[in-house]
Amino acid sequence: MAGDRRLSRPDSSLPDWEMPDTAYRPVPIVWFTGAFFLHLILIIVFAAILFSQAAWIKVALTALAAGAIGEWTWERGMKDAGSGWKIATIIMLGINVFFVVAATSS
Repeated sequence: MAGDRRLSRPDSSLPDWEMPDTAYRPVPIVWFTGAFFLHLILIIVFAAILFSQAAWIKVALTALAAGAIGEWTWERGMKDAGSGWKIATIIMLGINVFFVVAATSS
């Protein structure tokens, strides 16, 4: 018994040769968080590069980036997620755009 690898050790529930059947299954929080951080990074880059430009340029680029990131997030799998995640993603991207509007209006 000690030399037979098909048998489990007494302290293990699975034989040491068996691999459990698992697969990576992405979840909506990953897509949501990825979209949030990517948009946040782009907002910072736009603010740094376009510091002396007109406010409407920053807002327009931020809104365009939000649309592109939203589309990318939907294609990654958000289209199959629950409606709560879809709504949260749209709201989050919208809040980021409104944040830029508020930051550039002063």
